[in-house]
Amino acid sequence: MKLEKLPKEKFPKALLEIPQPPEDLWIIGDLPPENLIPLCVVGSRKFTSYGKECCEKLIAGLKGYPIIIVSGFAMGIDTIAHKSAMKAGLKTIAFPGSGLSSEAIFPKVNVNLIKEVVEGSGCLISEFEPDFKATQWCFPLRNRLMAGFSRAVLIIEGEEKSGTMITARLATEYNRDVLAVPGSIFNGTSKGTNKLIRLGATPITKSEDILEALGFEIPKDEEKQAKLFLDLSPEEKKIVELLREPMPRDELIRALKMPTPQANALLSIMEIKELVKEELGEMRLY
Repeated sequence: MKLEKLPKEKFPKALLEIPQPPEDLWIIGDLPPENLIPLCVVGSRKFTSYGKECCEKLIAGLKGYPIIIVSGFAMGIDTIAHKSAMKAGLKTIAFPGSGLSSEAIFPKVNVNLIKEVVEGSGCLISEFEPDFKATQWCFPLRNRLMAGFSRAVLIIEGEEKSGTMITARLATEYNRDVLAVPGSIFNGTSKGTNKLIRLGATPITKSEDILEALGFEIPKDEEKQAKLFLDLSPEEKKIVELLREPMPRDELIRALKMPTPQANALLSIMEIKELVKEELGEMRLY
């Protein structure tokens, strides 16, 4: 994968308009077309299962729209956002808090994600020299690029004092919309998001809320459902056929004739995509 320095004339226009524009930019992959709307999705490294499910489900609901998911390549919600975007067929851009060389890239555990992002027609961007290793002060600098590049910033879990909240503050300063997923009042990772909503951020409880905030016309429920069912895998089609009539999960898994863990994983994905749901002890179509 080629690491190259981006010529100044090719810098994203949005990054040239922020108060402290980058002097240099290095890139792996290709910049996305300008007609795609960048949505920054960030959150806690110490995410909960609730935060993970929210991130996956909300991004899955953006499938088919001209949206590109921007995040910070960090462990936690950032990584989930990148992977969820690619799973939904959306491009994604990563802004690591380090240089982009194989020796410097941070975090190391995400090194395989670089190839996935680039193969999905996305890219990694950094203003740091390729061999620059991450330090504590470099992450707020990176956050300003994510906020500046994006049309809106979606916060999924964040403590009151965190890098996530810095990104939200920068988004406000740059006149970007701040969107936040409400969380439990008993969970520390939701204190930041709940505070943002109290201060005026747009509360997000479903993908349609994001689309509306980005200026899209929301399809009717019937249109949305028809669109979802157009792009089913062979296994998903089999489940849809079997669920012409509701049936208990165990009975459905037996009828599928596949290992139970694999069947449950598939059903979970279909639940996230709002294709099927479990109600009164039975699996049924939405």
